[in-house]
Amino acid sequence: MDLNFMNEISKILNTDLIKNIKSIVLQSRKKVVYNVNHELILAYWSIGKEISKNEKQNHVEQQSSRQIILGLSKQLTDELGKGFSRSNLFNMRKFYQIYVDVQTLSGQLNWSHICELLGIEDVNKRNFYEKETINSSWSIRELKRQIDSSLYECLLLSAGKENKEKVYELSKKGQTLEKPEDIVKNPYVFEFLGIIEQKPVFEKELETLLIKHIEDFLLELGRGFMFVGAQQRVTLNNTHHYVDMVFYNKIFKSYILIDLKKSKLKISDGGQINTYLNYYKTEINDENDNPPIGIVLCAGKDEVAAEYIHGGFENNVFASKYT
Repeated sequence: MDLNFMNEISKILNTDLIKNIKSIVLQSRKKVVYNVNHELILAYWSIGKEISKNEKQNHVEQQSSRQIILGLSKQLTDELGKGFSRSNLFNMRKFYQIYVDVQTLSGQLNWSHICELLGIEDVNKRNFYEKETINSSWSIRELKRQIDSSLYECLLLSAGKENKEKVYELSKKGQTLEKPEDIVKNPYVFEFLGIIEQKPVFEKELETLLIKHIEDFLLELGRGFMFVGAQQRVTLNNTHHYVDMVFYNKIFKSYILIDLKKSKLKISDGGQINTYLNYYKTEINDENDNPPIGIVLCAGKDEVAAEYIHGGFENNVFASKYT
């Protein structure tokens, strides 16, 4: 073939043609998945409605209901195949009874998410995990882990005590990130590291394990976190110091500096993290970045002492326990 002709073909293929076609295909696939999930959720809700309606019409008590659903499961499985186990049918009935407006969930969560949420009896707690799963695009694995690590309870207790306004806010909106302290949990739960409870752990060992399990650590930190690196150098007067772990939060547009401590919070910890924050604010921040945020992660802290240690700093300095 003519070389010029081949060059023309190559030029055409290297334009936006391929990219545009790929975009069309990928968008189409997303719509197919969305539509399938949407219809599946609607179908399961409608099945739950039929079961509930039948029970009400026939005044079926709980014991008889269990037997009816068991028989229904066997017959539907024989005629329609998988997906109609007894537990699944119970969940469909509960789904209809709890979520009056199915449109709020269809297309946003899949059936596995919904089944996990149905297992939470506390309404405010269930509403919180529902909103947070949607807001943070949690997989079912991530949702289970956050429930197991008591994220809801940790956020409530981070302010020192439970209060009704906080409960109501969390149930309606999920976790709101409006000010720096909103991203700080107390405590942070590191069960994914596999460390035996009460086993002494050195700071370097803890850092190594957190990097090894960085995806789980990012999930525990919360929304918007991106890992920058470990042992990030800070040079002052020709002397090198190192920040244990540095992240960037795209919601706050801020660097998050984390200092790991194997012991209880000490007076010197506050000054150290504050120095690092001053360096980042002056030397590292771009003009579009907001002031950096510092978190001292320690094995324990006294709340009163922590107020004195971190009080008065111009920078955003926080201390939290890890378990």
